[in-house]
Amino acid sequence: MQIAKLKRTAIAVAVAGLTAGGSFYLGQHWVPPAHAESTTMAAMVNASNASNAAAPAATVSQERPDFSAIVEQYGPSVVNISVDRTVKASLERSPLQDMDPDSPFFEFFKHFRGAIPGGEAPSRAMGSGFIVGADGIVLTNAHVVADAREVTVKLIDKREFPAKVVGIDRATDVAILRIDAKGLPAVKLGDPEKTRVGDWVLAIGAPFGFENSATAGIVSAKSRALPDEGYVSFIQTDVAVNPGNSGGPLFNMNGEVIGINSQIYSRSGGYQGLSFAIPINVAMGVEQQILSNGKVTRGHLGVSVQEVNQQLADSFGLKKPEGALVSSVEKGSPAEKAGIVAGDVILSFNGKRIDRMNDLPSQVAAMKPGSKSSLELWRQGAKREVEVSVGELKSASTTAANNKGADQGRLGVAVRPLTPDERKQVDVPNGLLVEDVTGAAARAGIEPGDVILSLNGVSVRSAAQLSGLLEKAGKHVALLVYRDNARIFVPINLG
Repeated sequence: MQIAKLKRTAIAVAVAGLTAGGSFYLGQHWVPPAHAESTTMAAMVNASNASNAAAPAATVSQERPDFSAIVEQYGPSVVNISVDRTVKASLERSPLQDMDPDSPFFEFFKHFRGAIPGGEAPSRAMGSGFIVGADGIVLTNAHVVADAREVTVKLIDKREFPAKVVGIDRATDVAILRIDAKGLPAVKLGDPEKTRVGDWVLAIGAPFGFENSATAGIVSAKSRALPDEGYVSFIQTDVAVNPGNSGGPLFNMNGEVIGINSQIYSRSGGYQGLSFAIPINVAMGVEQQILSNGKVTRGHLGVSVQEVNQQLADSFGLKKPEGALVSSVEKGSPAEKAGIVAGDVILSFNGKRIDRMNDLPSQVAAMKPGSKSSLELWRQGAKREVEVSVGELKSASTTAANNKGADQGRLGVAVRPLTPDERKQVDVPNGLLVEDVTGAAARAGIEPGDVILSLNGVSVRSAAQLSGLLEKAGKHVALLVYRDNARIFVPINLG
């Protein structure tokens, strides 16, 4: 019988280990060297009856995980995303730089090289995404679709749809797309907070363009901070993720999406055992704000913090290194108004422990501006409670999101209506202030601070109206823009 053979093989290996006097594994239980020397054959055969057998703190399942049912059920929810964009051509030396444009060889080298250095060249990229709404809502990474001229979503059944970029949030690297389709297979969402380090996870995506490829591994760490990624506490895994996997889902063993595969840590450019996913609750928070409000707002305290190491913990009288040490406080910030000072150690925020410095920014950012929050501080050897009214983060680098009324894929502007004072200053009844610009609008010379007055002769009053006009427009539009006390028409090729 095969099972018996496996058991006898394990015992034989154990005996060999005992003879050598070293450590060995009996089934799934590790026996240290000192204990191995006193363990008899009878104890090894019937370990449960041996009084001196070491009792393990945890058992390990001997069953191998089976992901086939998850792939079969939710593979159709994963999509392939192709993006067309225009990029700056390389400035490296080229025969074109020293060649007369009238030379008969100029056009030959131009086509051979692809573009004139310093000019613009077409670029095509690929990524992954997944359907979160049966009505056509797709999630992916912001870096997959940023500055896109065209975005195409391809389903597993080979159907292809042009996608509208509803919104982009660069701070969390999340983008929301919409395709014109109904009854689509949507994923089931899970709770990343319940995920444990060591849990099995599965990624599905299109690495190097190989559609619906499945790779698996375990959760390596949680709440992982990465450089310049202050508003996301990443899930670290050892799942093989490569270029093209970006934007694809990370599943748990229940078939629930717990993250968006976003980054890898690599010296070679390819997978080297470290991959990072955006927790799905962070992504869905961005999605809800963009679909509801057309932009992403984040809470703001106004403090700079640093990690508490053992030496700092000893200096401040903490029993162990924990919390976020306040190194500076902005003048006039919510933190200053609440009485927070440099040298305070923030131990919890709204009842949630701050074990590491990077736990704080993501929790604060998730708060609605104006809401009340409680902080537990460590100051001068004692704990104290502080209540703070959370402000709104104003930095463009962390609030950049495509307004729901602007079409990122076609025009590429994030806009808002003018305030009454701004309307008086510009002396116009209506208009939209450009806050962020990419894509076609950027190529045409539209800049942040411009005021869009009309599109193709129709006055614009709201972002929603502008979006409606763009949907009906052809490949070319003319914007009437107010800039530097003058009104100018700017022609834009939407492609």
